[in-house]
Amino acid sequence: MAAPTRTPRSSWIEAGLRALAGGGPDAVRIEPLAQALGVTRGGFYWHFDDRRALLEEILDAWERVSVDEVIERVEGEGGDARAKLRRLSSLAASSDEPLSIDLAVRDWARREQTVAARLRRVDNRRMDYMRSLFGAFCSDEDDVEARCMVFYSLWIGNHFIAADHGTRSRADVLKLALGQLEA
Repeated sequence: MAAPTRTPRSSWIEAGLRALAGGGPDAVRIEPLAQALGVTRGGFYWHFDDRRALLEEILDAWERVSVDEVIERVEGEGGDARAKLRRLSSLAASSDEPLSIDLAVRDWARREQTVAARLRRVDNRRMDYMRSLFGAFCSDEDDVEARCMVFYSLWIGNHFIAADHGTRSRADVLKLALGQLEA
C-alpha cells in the first residue's frame, strides 16, 4: 500500500495568500483552506504548528514575491536605470493579485504591530531599490527622495482613485506620470 500523498506546504501558503487577498487575515483559517485544497485539516499540522506559523510563512512569501522576485525580474533583463524603472512600473501595474495581497497586509498592519514592522521593512526595501534607480541619474538627494515618494504613491494609490481621464486611459495617464519622473 502506498503512503498517503500530503498536500505540499507551498499549496497551503498559496491558498493562504489567496484567502488573505480576498478577506484579510481573518479569512486565513485552517478548515476553509483545507476545503479549498480538497484535503482534511489534519494535513495542515504536518507542515505548521498552528495558524500563527502559517500567517508568518504567508508574510515571508509575500515579501519574497513582492520584493525579491520583483527586483530579480527588473535586474535580470538589464538596461539602464530608466529602463529598469519602466520595467518596475510595468510589473507594478501588471496584476491585481499582488496588489490585493499588499492592500490586505497594509490593512492588517493597522491592527498588529508585528505586521506593521514587516510592512515598514518591505516599504523601506522597495524605497531603497527605487532610490538606487533614481540616484543613477539624479544627483540631488531631495529630488531622488521626492521621485521615489511620487513613484511609490502612484504604485499604491493609483488603485484607490476612481477618476476618469477624458480620452486617456488610466494606463496612459500612469505612463505619462511615470515618464515625468524619469525626465
